[in-house]
Amino acid sequence: MSKEVSNSNRDPLCVGRVIGDVLDDFTRSVTLNVSYGNRVVNNGVDLKPSVVANQPRVDIGGTDLRTFYSLVMVDPDAPSPSNPNLREYLHWLVTNIPGTTGATFGQEIVDYESPKPTVGIHRVIFVLFKQLERQTVYVPGWRQNFITRDFAELYNLGSPVAAVYFNCQKETGCGGRR
Repeated sequence: MSKEVSNSNRDPLCVGRVIGDVLDDFTRSVTLNVSYGNRVVNNGVDLKPSVVANQPRVDIGGTDLRTFYSLVMVDPDAPSPSNPNLREYLHWLVTNIPGTTGATFGQEIVDYESPKPTVGIHRVIFVLFKQLERQTVYVPGWRQNFITRDFAELYNLGSPVAAVYFNCQKETGCGGRR
């Protein structure tokens, strides 16, 4: 058992507190590749708001076009890591993405809103769920206080099949304090 604990302590999703704050522990079973231009999102990489201004390219693994996935992008540190009272802020929601394709082949439920943190370092998390079938998902009433776990339960998605996150903070040299 101590081996299992030490491995989870090294898992970047555990180290970055994604597991715990946003997700329960899960088994990764599908590849999820996210990139902004030539910048690949790896767990814990630092990306500035100017880099993430436009919707990323998201490629999903899997083995079958008849299997569908939902992608959730959230910021659990909004409006600031020391006072995340808008946790989780929903930046993007895409459903019915066929396996072996990308987010552009899915149905965008909530359009992409680029992260623009004003205070502190924010974690921005992409979570992928395997759907039981093609399904209708309704637009949440608001972006703030979205709860990924509740979303998964409401739509019977089970545990995630993949997740990746990056860190984002205000650009430096923006003309001082505001």
